[in-house]
Amino acid sequence: MLWLIFIIIITLLLIILFFLLLLLLKVHAILRDNASNMKKAIRDLGVSSLGCFSHMIQLVVHDGLLSQRSVSDALASGRKIIGHFKHSPLATSRLETVQTGLGMPVKRLIQDVPTRWNSTFYMTASLLEQKSAISLYAADHQLPATLTASDWTLLEKINTLLAPFEEITKQISFATSTTSEVIPSVIVLKRLLAKQTTEDSGIKTMKATLLAAMGTRFQTVEAEPLYSVSTILDPRYKDRYFTSAESSKLARSALTQEVEKNVESSLQTTTTEAADPASKTPRMTTEPNTSSCFKGLYEEFLQEHAAEQGGASSTVTQVQIETYLAEKTIHRTESPFEYWGKNKERFPSLATTAAKFLSAPSTSVDSERLFSTASNILDEKRNRLSGDHVETLIFLKKNLPMYLSLNPKDLNPQK
Repeated sequence: MLWLIFIIIITLLLIILFFLLLLLLKVHAILRDNASNMKKAIRDLGVSSLGCFSHMIQLVVHDGLLSQRSVSDALASGRKIIGHFKHSPLATSRLETVQTGLGMPVKRLIQDVPTRWNSTFYMTASLLEQKSAISLYAADHQLPATLTASDWTLLEKINTLLAPFEEITKQISFATSTTSEVIPSVIVLKRLLAKQTTEDSGIKTMKATLLAAMGTRFQTVEAEPLYSVSTILDPRYKDRYFTSAESSKLARSALTQEVEKNVESSLQTTTTEAADPASKTPRMTTEPNTSSCFKGLYEEFLQEHAAEQGGASSTVTQVQIETYLAEKTIHRTESPFEYWGKNKERFPSLATTAAKFLSAPSTSVDSERLFSTASNILDEKRNRLSGDHVETLIFLKKNLPMYLSLNPKDLNPQK
């Protein structure tokens, strides 16, 4: 009984501590999962929140995979075949012999996990890569399921259809990903799914379900200020990806209110220095993706939504916004943080607001990575590390790459 009372007291103290932290810190937004209990808890707390974008993408793909019987059957057969090799060392050895005989690299088949949709993408890719080896193995040995020629064709189309979702998932899973990428990602995915091609035969139901699920789950994404303001403040996108003039107008209005609010706040507190988003050096960098699934869809939107020249502005804030939006967008592979670092003197009010809105991540992936980092550092072989040492090691693990990527002049400003 005493231990139960103790747990209740500790829980209440943690809740009180959480509320105190919210009062002391200027919380911009809380990133949560999409469970209804989490939505209600954050709503009752009175704090702005956003759902994890990668989780929402997972729900969309899950709806699509279950929408068509032929797709479900082909994937189920693939799982049975992979399960056969997973549970039989003899079968695995025989498959490796076949792979060697065909001059293929020896690889294990990848099994999918229900809670991770992209594992289904990797499973289909693994099956297609080992198609010759599996077919040759099936000629001499029995398998629990068989894949017909039509099943193999269907798996190829499924893999092709899921490839853009995988590309988006990778893009938003980087540590430098922000909420500004949500609206453009949703818009280009919708346009890609809406295009009819000759390759749609056999997966039309799945493709239509994916498009419908995107429309349902992201119905109000452009009306959410946390998304729209961050998108318009990202120099890669600005106001070019809003689907209607009304959405663009609402985004501009929300941006104006936020900028003016920040200006008033800075005047009241006599703050002399605005936040510098250029200090956020990317923790993970990628080379420009030359084999993107979207094939110019981002550029297509930029051409369609050319920036409108604003009229005479009555305030400094409006002048900054109109001037900023009238300029060309930067390339999608460039860093918005570096842009604002270089242009903070031209657009001081916008740069301060950008530092706030572009600080919010679009997914909880990096937080999950942090949990994994802690478990990798403190394990059964290193179970006597003190709390301070563990905290220091985690800090170094997450921030040392960023520190090493800095320019030597930044590390030694006096030289």
